[in-house]
Amino acid sequence: MMTTQNLLVELFVEELPPKALKKLGDAFATQLADQLRSLGLINGDSVTTAFASPRRLAAHISHVWLKAADKAVQQKLMPVAVGLDASGNATPALIKKLQALGADVSNPAAAVAALKRAPDGKAEALFYDSLVTGATLDTGLQKALEEAIAKLPIPKVMSYQLERDCALPGWSSVNFVRPAHGLVALHGNTVVPVKVLGLTAGHTTQGHRFEAAVSPVVIADADSYAATLQRDGAVIASFAERKAEIARQLAAAAAKVGGGCKPIDDDALLDEVTALVERPNVLVCQFEKEFLDVPQECLILTMKANQKYFPLLDSHGKLTNQFLVVSNISPVDASAVIGGNERVVRPRLADAKFFFDQDRKKTLASRVDGLAKVVYHNKLGTQGERAQRVADIAGLIVEQLRNATVPYTAHAKDELDVLASKVQQAATLAKTDLLTDMVGEFPELQGIMGGYYARHDGLRDGVSIAIEDHYKPRFAGDALPRNHTGSVVALADKLETLVGMFGIGNLPTGDKDPFALRRHALGVIRILMEADFSLNLDAILANATKAFGAMLELWSDKEQADFAAHQPKLQDFIYDRLAGSLREQGYSAQEVDAVLALRPQRLGDVPKRLAAVRAFAALPEAPALAAANKRISNILKKAPDVDAHVSEILLQEPAEKALFAAMQDVAPKAQAQLATGDYTASLQTLAALRAPVDAFFDGVMVNAEQMDLRLNRQGLLKTLHDAMNRVADLSRLAS
Repeated sequence: MMTTQNLLVELFVEELPPKALKKLGDAFATQLADQLRSLGLINGDSVTTAFASPRRLAAHISHVWLKAADKAVQQKLMPVAVGLDASGNATPALIKKLQALGADVSNPAAAVAALKRAPDGKAEALFYDSLVTGATLDTGLQKALEEAIAKLPIPKVMSYQLERDCALPGWSSVNFVRPAHGLVALHGNTVVPVKVLGLTAGHTTQGHRFEAAVSPVVIADADSYAATLQRDGAVIASFAERKAEIARQLAAAAAKVGGGCKPIDDDALLDEVTALVERPNVLVCQFEKEFLDVPQECLILTMKANQKYFPLLDSHGKLTNQFLVVSNISPVDASAVIGGNERVVRPRLADAKFFFDQDRKKTLASRVDGLAKVVYHNKLGTQGERAQRVADIAGLIVEQLRNATVPYTAHAKDELDVLASKVQQAATLAKTDLLTDMVGEFPELQGIMGGYYARHDGLRDGVSIAIEDHYKPRFAGDALPRNHTGSVVALADKLETLVGMFGIGNLPTGDKDPFALRRHALGVIRILMEADFSLNLDAILANATKAFGAMLELWSDKEQADFAAHQPKLQDFIYDRLAGSLREQGYSAQEVDAVLALRPQRLGDVPKRLAAVRAFAALPEAPALAAANKRISNILKKAPDVDAHVSEILLQEPAEKALFAAMQDVAPKAQAQLATGDYTASLQTLAALRAPVDAFFDGVMVNAEQMDLRLNRQGLLKTLHDAMNRVADLSRLAS
């Protein structure tokens, strides 16, 4: 067979949407390769390289055949009884089928003789062997290109008209992400004659709009694509290489500024800027220092979101009055480019300063009544009603802490009274920054601006920090609220959202989660697990539901019933999120399943339970005890009404007496260790029951004919099962 050559395909288009560019480039290359592979045109050694720049999508695919190998195919036609008559001649149905497959039926007897017979289930069937001609690259690439374009994850399709052919009447329209102006398809140095989007493939493309050395840029062969574009077209075609070059230039520019400065770390911004430039050139700009009086979060956000600039931070993480611009041109004198960017950013920063100054003229407390005029959700009322529910839930959480079996960080009653006061104040004011001009312009700053305005109003640090932190954790890996006040308000805020949205049936489906309920559930989990609280999940969900009482009174009986019916799904949802999070942290599915099967109410205990299960599983007694627990569970499923009660008088066999005696010794010790929170020691103590448990199952018939003996032995197993499965369901560890 002839040797392979490398393939290069490029679509040259108008400026592509920057936030979608990387995904479009990867999808284009992957789809092309997948289609060619399915046609047998590339072999197992083939490597695909994606290219994506603001004005092109391209793919380099190695080891591509000019023609795929022919392939022997066997097709089942029909049962022999259907295809042949009593004399063994072909029936009309068989002749018709063979004709459809392109077989020669001029001599029916010969055609039948060429078929194979083989058993197919209960009947014998006829099979037709044929040789399918392998696809050529011309036809295969045409199909692959059409498929790749059809399957691109285009965020929004454009419809545009092709240049009119004077020889043809009317206009031709094309749908694509952006108007396409060029197509390159090279197999080695040979153009593959494919057509798509009204374009015919060639070997020329366009380089940088202003800095290309030649126009058009001629691509000699597939392997010289990237180097030729960089040399003659002033374009770095590879998205990854362009991103790395921008990162290198940003670091170099920051080092040149000195003072330990570094550009802000934002990979999403770096990706977006990489999608905006073809040959990056990083420049240092600055703005007036007076703008630094505005909270740095505001300035950073406006520079990043509106201008795609990289703010410079000093060695302490504080914003400086310098920033970095990634330009798409490299003039000898860059002063005009620098001056232009400095002029553009100044009005943006002035707007931020104006918003900040205006917002501070009103206190947060004066804005509380205004929340009643802002709709939160048409079923759940206004932001004012929502804020009141958050405050109510927060107050109930403090009461739970006051009544907790395990004292709230051993705090005295007066400290809890102070906490209750701070929590109410923070919860009442937490949403008021939604009414400020700054948050109206930059919704991403909600909470953050509330903290600044609270400090300006003279509120205590504990309250202002809680207002700032009550949305935390905002994303995976985000920090938790910095104080207990913030933790309580954040917990209340997330519970209000979860209970409300679940109550009206707004549950996440598939990958759709418009109200970020998965993130809210993970936030609840992290706060309960990592903050210094001893709260039962059932209780906090019940209290959160109580906060909706006033709203529910206005609803119909059916709406109230639906609201209540959805609440059990919320607890399932939280445990599902917890299970997924624990598996991501490295716990095995068996370990997580064993612990969460008991639905532990104090989520803060879950890590200790998991550690205990892992230590127990490493013991030599663990497999036998896990298997025994599984066996006991199966027995008890058939006797669900059995009490955990044992009558010593009815113990007859030595093995059941020995097991009862061992339990009398071991179970109290394990229970005492469990009560102190030493889960690992508790499970290890129970490991001593392995020998008597094994002996019991070897020597005792549980389902004895005498009813009293049977019930007593079932009661013994129920007592054993209860004692052994207080930390985790050990039967889930059985292989």
